[in-house]
Amino acid sequence: MVARISPQTADVSASRADALSDEQVNRIFRALADATRRDIVRRTLTAEASISELAGAYEMSFAAVQKHVAVLEAADLVARTPKGRERIIRGNPETIRRAQELLGRFEQIWRSRIDRLDAFFAEHSE
Repeated sequence: MVARISPQTADVSASRADALSDEQVNRIFRALADATRRDIVRRTLTAEASISELAGAYEMSFAAVQKHVAVLEAADLVARTPKGRERIIRGNPETIRRAQELLGRFEQIWRSRIDRLDAFFAEHSE
């Protein structure tokens, strides 16, 4: 007997209005795949910063940091706001929360499968 995923647990995409589309999920995780971008998100969730301030923290050009910020902005992980001549970057905790909910749904599926396996083995070990 093979443990099967029920239709209720197989559907990882939430029916809620704020569920992430596959395209959004792809953009988020591609953006977070890079250590510099993860660090930029971490920094801008703690405190907003200009691109110049961010660029000073890394051994790369201002243009390279701008490109990293553009990838994060496309994934809605940060927002860029003009403030005089500067562009202020602020992390978006809402997108992080939505991605975390998705991962939580994956974890629920995994835990459910483990629980079913445990039940199967308990039933057949006697």
